[in-house]
Amino acid sequence: MKDLTPDRATLDPIEIASIDEIRALQLDRLKWSVRHAYDNVPMYKQRFDAAGVHPDDLQQLSDLAKFPFTYKTDLRDNYPFGLFAVPREQIRRIHASSGTTGKPTVVGYTENDLNNWANLVARSMRASGTRSGDIVHVAYGYGLFTGGLGAHYGAERLGATVVPISGGMTERQVTLIQDFKPTTIMVTPSYMLNILEQFHKAGLDPRDSSLEVGIFGAEPWTDSMRREVEDAFDMHAVDIYGLSEIMGPGVANECVETKDGPVIWEDHFLPEIIHPETGEVLPDGEIGELVFTTLTKEGLPMIRYRTRDLTRLLPGTARSMRRMEKITGRSDDMIILRGVNVFPTQIEEQVLATGGISPHFQIELYKSGRMDGMRVYVEASEDSTDEASKTAAARMLTKRIKDVVGVSTEIIVGAPGEVERSQGKAQRVVDNRGKG
Repeated sequence: MKDLTPDRATLDPIEIASIDEIRALQLDRLKWSVRHAYDNVPMYKQRFDAAGVHPDDLQQLSDLAKFPFTYKTDLRDNYPFGLFAVPREQIRRIHASSGTTGKPTVVGYTENDLNNWANLVARSMRASGTRSGDIVHVAYGYGLFTGGLGAHYGAERLGATVVPISGGMTERQVTLIQDFKPTTIMVTPSYMLNILEQFHKAGLDPRDSSLEVGIFGAEPWTDSMRREVEDAFDMHAVDIYGLSEIMGPGVANECVETKDGPVIWEDHFLPEIIHPETGEVLPDGEIGELVFTTLTKEGLPMIRYRTRDLTRLLPGTARSMRRMEKITGRSDDMIILRGVNVFPTQIEEQVLATGGISPHFQIELYKSGRMDGMRVYVEASEDSTDEASKTAAARMLTKRIKDVVGVSTEIIVGAPGEVERSQGKAQRVVDNRGKG
């Protein structure tokens, strides 16, 4: 793989500023953001008053722990525009979730918010090894989802050429990669596996492609998948992190020279780690739930927003700002199976480590009498489709999951192509425990 470490002279000065400088900037911006929310969003005024706290109580960064949390349900309860902190006429763009579990969560951006977002995605892409003048293949979904447009405007801000193909049409994705020769692809990691599969179907060696950098986000993925993709394409695979409630992609990003967890852009976002059940703030280095407070957002300030993502905060390496460990899962995605906590990423690790099967998988939860059961659907690799190979792979994966994760599972090894393919975010878990 090519050395794509960016020249430090091209970095934003705040990326390599001293910790004291970063903390001073954070406190100044935090005071503004908390006051902005309190003065302009009725929910925040009511909630702060009920908790007996006021923006004037914020004298140091640790004082933020006195303030109440914000939850995803707050966005739904104030649907559509109740949490906007500026008049609707000052909102330049609206994004929203799909609303599959209720009302969609709606987010809004002022012109300045959009400007900051583009700058931070450009910063993230530069950290990934993308350079001005590169061609960037954007396979994130466009529309109300923040991924496509967030990546698009960041790439343009960096000075790159954008191919806005969006998701789906996998055969065409490969054709355009071959013809346009992009050096960077921005895509969900599960859909990148579909693109890899299509390369093989077309009889193409992915290592001969022009791709040098894959910027993967929108779903948890493992270092095992990183190695799988990097080996297949001879390219760098880095993690971009974001969520629409806080901004969208570009809240944090790995640096290509270290690949040791996404750097949080702390000049715009203040992270905390809390105990998921008690809400207690945990020290850096301890695993818990990630909480974010926005420091510069005008349209939709978020104070202590609970992301449900599980990680820990680590000291800076390639940049001065703190890193977050790659997301291991979400507190609301955690499967509790017969008293054992299981995350889909743990299953993915074992699937990728087992020979004779492809990286595609789906978990089904079901009832077996009064007990919960789990099946893992995988598929044989192209050179292991005979019954003996499938049986051996199922036995090996069953043992790996039992030994490493600690649960017994039923493994179904199907033919190549049988596991449902993702066109965006993968649906890793199907819960049928309430059916039948």
